Amino acid sequence: MEWVYFGTCIAILVTMVLAVVRGVVGPTIFDRVLAVNMFGTKTVLFIAVISFLSGRPDFLDLALAYALINFIGVFAVLLFFQSRGVRRAAEAERDAGK
Repeated sequence: MEWVYFGTCIAILVTMVLAVVRGVVGPTIFDRVLAVNMFGTKTVLFIAVISFLSGRPDFLDLALAYALINFIGVFAVLLFFQSRGVRRAAEAERDAGK
Protein backbone atom coordinates (compact mmCIF):
# COMPACT_ATOMS: atom_id res chain seq x y z
CA MET A 1 0.00 0.00 0.00
CA GLU A 2 2.99 2.29 0.43
CA TRP A 3 3.42 2.41 -3.36
CA VAL A 4 0.34 4.66 -3.49
CA TYR A 5 2.09 7.20 -1.27
CA PHE A 6 5.26 7.00 -3.34
CA GLY A 7 3.15 7.64 -6.43
CA THR A 8 1.61 10.60 -4.65
CA CYS A 9 5.08 11.95 -3.86
CA ILE A 10 6.08 11.63 -7.51
CA ALA A 11 2.91 13.41 -8.64
CA ILE A 12 3.53 16.23 -6.16
CA LEU A 13 7.13 16.57 -7.36
CA VAL A 14 5.92 16.78 -10.98
CA THR A 15 3.49 19.57 -10.12
CA MET A 16 6.28 21.35 -8.23
CA VAL A 17 8.44 21.23 -11.36
CA LEU A 18 5.53 22.58 -13.40
CA ALA A 19 5.13 25.42 -10.89
CA VAL A 20 8.80 26.30 -11.24
CA VAL A 21 8.45 26.30 -15.03
CA ARG A 22 5.42 28.58 -14.76
CA GLY A 23 7.36 30.87 -12.47
CA VAL A 24 10.19 31.19 -14.98
CA VAL A 25 8.00 31.47 -18.09
CA GLY A 26 5.12 33.47 -16.60
CA PRO A 27 4.42 36.53 -18.72
CA THR A 28 3.33 38.72 -15.80
CA ILE A 29 4.58 39.20 -12.29
CA PHE A 30 1.29 37.91 -10.90
CA ASP A 31 1.77 34.61 -12.78
CA ARG A 32 5.15 34.32 -11.12
CA VAL A 33 3.76 35.10 -7.67
CA LEU A 34 1.00 32.54 -8.19
CA ALA A 35 3.60 29.96 -9.24
CA VAL A 36 5.64 30.63 -6.09
CA ASN A 37 2.49 30.28 -4.00
CA MET A 38 1.62 27.01 -5.72
CA PHE A 39 5.16 25.72 -5.18
CA GLY A 40 4.91 26.55 -1.48
CA THR A 41 1.55 24.84 -1.17
CA LYS A 42 2.84 21.71 -2.89
CA THR A 43 5.87 21.74 -0.59
CA VAL A 44 3.58 21.72 2.44
CA LEU A 45 1.64 18.82 0.93
CA PHE A 46 4.87 16.97 0.16
CA ILE A 47 6.13 17.42 3.73
CA ALA A 48 2.80 16.10 5.05
CA VAL A 49 2.99 12.98 2.86
CA ILE A 50 6.61 12.36 3.85
CA SER A 51 5.58 12.79 7.48
CA PHE A 52 2.94 10.12 7.06
CA LEU A 53 5.32 7.77 5.24
CA SER A 54 8.07 8.07 7.82
CA GLY A 55 5.69 7.85 10.78
CA ARG A 56 6.93 11.18 12.14
CA PRO A 57 3.93 13.39 12.93
CA ASP A 58 6.25 16.13 14.20
CA PHE A 59 7.01 17.00 10.55
CA LEU A 60 3.46 18.32 10.33
CA ASP A 61 4.48 21.16 12.62
CA LEU A 62 7.17 22.07 10.11
CA ALA A 63 4.64 21.90 7.29
CA LEU A 64 2.28 24.25 9.13
CA ALA A 65 5.08 26.70 9.88
CA TYR A 66 6.13 26.62 6.23
CA ALA A 67 2.52 27.23 5.17
CA LEU A 68 2.33 30.32 7.38
CA ILE A 69 5.63 31.65 6.06
CA ASN A 70 4.47 30.99 2.50
CA PHE A 71 1.20 32.85 3.06
CA ILE A 72 2.83 35.86 4.71
CA GLY A 73 5.57 36.00 2.08
CA VAL A 74 3.19 35.91 -0.88
CA PHE A 75 0.93 38.47 0.79
CA ALA A 76 3.90 40.79 1.39
CA VAL A 77 5.08 40.48 -2.22
CA LEU A 78 1.59 41.24 -3.54
CA LEU A 79 1.31 44.30 -1.30
CA PHE A 80 4.70 45.48 -2.53
CA PHE A 81 3.71 45.20 -6.17
CA GLN A 82 0.34 46.81 -5.51
CA SER A 83 1.96 49.81 -3.84
CA ARG A 84 4.50 50.05 -6.65
CA GLY A 85 1.66 50.11 -9.19
CA VAL A 86 -0.17 52.82 -7.28
CA ARG A 87 3.04 54.84 -7.06
CA ARG A 88 3.65 54.49 -10.81
CA ALA A 89 0.06 55.52 -11.61
CA ALA A 90 0.41 58.62 -9.41
CA GLU A 91 3.69 59.54 -11.11
CA ALA A 92 2.14 59.06 -14.56
CA GLU A 93 -0.82 61.25 -13.60
CA ARG A 94 1.49 63.92 -12.24
CA ASP A 95 3.64 63.83 -15.39
CA ALA A 96 0.54 64.03 -17.62
CA GLY A 97 -0.60 67.16 -15.76
CA LYS A 98 2.61 69.06 -16.54
